[in-house]
Amino acid sequence: MNPTSPAPLETGPAPLEMRPRRGVSLFWRTFLFLALLLLGSIVAWLQTFRSLESEPRAIQGAQQLASLVNLSRAALRYSDSIARVSLIKTLAEEERVRITPREPRDTFEEFGKNKLDDAMISRELKTRLGSGTVVASKVNGVDGFWVGFSIEGDAYWLLTDPSKVGPSRNSTWLVWLAVAAVLSLAGAAFIARLINQPLRELSFAASRMRDGDFDASRLDEKVATSEIREVNIGFNRMAAQLSKVEQDRVVMLAGISHDLRTPLARLRLETELSVADEDARAHMAADITQLDAIIDKFLDYARLDPVRLGPVSVNAVVEAALYAVSDYDDMQISASIPDNLDVLADEIELLRVVSNLIENARRYGKTPDTGVTRLDIAARTRDQWVLIKVRDHGMGVPPDILPKLTRPFFRGDTARTAATGAGLGLAIAEKTIQRMGGMFELVNTSSGGLAAHIKLRRS
Repeated sequence: MNPTSPAPLETGPAPLEMRPRRGVSLFWRTFLFLALLLLGSIVAWLQTFRSLESEPRAIQGAQQLASLVNLSRAALRYSDSIARVSLIKTLAEEERVRITPREPRDTFEEFGKNKLDDAMISRELKTRLGSGTVVASKVNGVDGFWVGFSIEGDAYWLLTDPSKVGPSRNSTWLVWLAVAAVLSLAGAAFIARLINQPLRELSFAASRMRDGDFDASRLDEKVATSEIREVNIGFNRMAAQLSKVEQDRVVMLAGISHDLRTPLARLRLETELSVADEDARAHMAADITQLDAIIDKFLDYARLDPVRLGPVSVNAVVEAALYAVSDYDDMQISASIPDNLDVLADEIELLRVVSNLIENARRYGKTPDTGVTRLDIAARTRDQWVLIKVRDHGMGVPPDILPKLTRPFFRGDTARTAATGAGLGLAIAEKTIQRMGGMFELVNTSSGGLAAHIKLRRS
């Protein structure tokens, strides 16, 4: 091995599968749609209430107040001065209606400037009492419902309770509206959770089954909703069948591997004893060793044991993998790994993956002009993830073959040099990384060569 200067990660955009996945979850989409529906219903209800209840009530209140003003004006017009004082006092005590003279210097704020219902009340009063009628919400700094009218040239103010013309300006309808909105949003959240909870459980079970944990993927078959119950039952039966198929496959491969190893051992012994040609004996021994390695690959790919995750030093794993190839003259490896970089992984499994990628690059990633494999290994952090890149400077692979490289038993013979393995190395690497909760992807680099991207959670 001829170490060179550290090779940093490329600064180009990360592959699509390696980027953090973003988007709105189904729960929030359901919640937002329900919330918009409920809030729209509340607005429609308010408009209906306004058309059928609020506006007619405002007009009715204005008519009653106009009648009160007309009666008060008639009573004051046809009473003498002593009776007028007594009448004004009686109206103030019993009807809460106060009548005071209107002075030219009085200041007032016009009633109904900003609210549609108030403007309607003001127009109705002016229509019934005359265009010279003044309707105010405040006179000389005193709040109330003021109506200015005249009796035989004398101007007066009539002050009454605003509740006589409609709901109180200090009513709690806004509070009740806010309570309705909050309850509607809470109901929308509850309904969205109720709808999405089974889908969430199904998604979790599918992810566990994808990682080979068939026991954790079992769903409740006694839920109240019949459709969800049928889906759960069907999913559990499918998981049970897949588990049985996987176990049968493992047993079959293990049996085949076990049965093959015995004759391979005899062949090795017979080769060493019976073949006189030293060169032929070496070739035969190499073929037997290759067959034995292929059997190991079968067993690695068929392994179902759950991985044990824990803090693993990326530096330690890379150093261990490089130590195994330190005596190879046909490799030039540069590593750029930050100090104290730990990932959540299984150390043995991660070492197997890195060693597999190095061996794959040694076999198929040689530089065409020199016949030497130049390999760059780098790592960096992104949020809560660690991105590890193993990149050679070989010929790369055609784009149509690239997605097939991680398929079991596929070998890209047309793109690389002659392949001698079983076509399981990259499939094992992808499967192992996925079992550790990470992502694995192969891409052609812009400057030539093949790069393997590994994404694992930071410890």
